[in-house]
Amino acid sequence: MQKAITHKWFYDHVPEQVWEYLTKSELMAQWLMENDFLPIVGHEFQFRTRPMPNFDFDGIIYCKVLEMVPFKKLSYSWKGGPGNSKMTMDSVVVWTLEKKDHGTELLLNHSGFGEGQTAAIFAVMEEGWLKNIKKIAGLLNASTHDTSHA
Repeated sequence: MQKAITHKWFYDHVPEQVWEYLTKSELMAQWLMENDFLPIVGHEFQFRTRPMPNFDFDGIIYCKVLEMVPFKKLSYSWKGGPGNSKMTMDSVVVWTLEKKDHGTELLLNHSGFGEGQTAAIFAVMEEGWLKNIKKIAGLLNASTHDTSHA
């Protein structure tokens, strides 16, 4: 049975501001993981974090930008595993932004989880995505009130 992680969040910021946190490598690193992302369809990149051997995860997520509609939609593949080129997770992350009520509604859909993923891995990732989406809100709010650029 395939499962998907879906989260929806509203930000009091325009889509262009939210988009920056989804597509600028240095901003993504602040709320997700270190990466070498470039906003170019076909670009292969990695997210890097600490290995979690108890989850058969070497700490590297292999991705490829699949689709990009500026300020509206971004999708990329999301693959990982225990290392040695073995992939036990082969999934897709899709971000959709919609301008709404003087802000932006952000929808995350992370799909493609199969039988190989345990309920524990799925639960950790579902909670992690929600926590990270909330981090974007904090970063956006902090940048809005940051007067050091003036």
